[in-house]
Amino acid sequence: MSGEMLVHTTAVELNGDRYEILVFCREDGRFFARTTFGENDIIIHDGTSLEEVLSKHEQVLSLAVTSRDVLQMVKSGHAKHRPELI
Repeated sequence: MSGEMLVHTTAVELNGDRYEILVFCREDGRFFARTTFGENDIIIHDGTSLEEVLSKHEQVLSLAVTSRDVLQMVKSGHAKHRPELI
């Protein structure tokens, strides 16, 4: 991606897994945070400051991880044994 500069990296541990958060600044001065789960599985948040996007991203990351875990359990048939997750 051109016109973007990596300005911050951090990691969050959720459910025993580590997730990397990359924060970039665009040429127009806006920021975005990105976490990649897989080749076609990425979450991105944008905002006006590094602090804003990082805070927003960290809050939603937990929900994103949980929803992927639930989806995996449903696909594998394990969710019927954990009704609180569906």
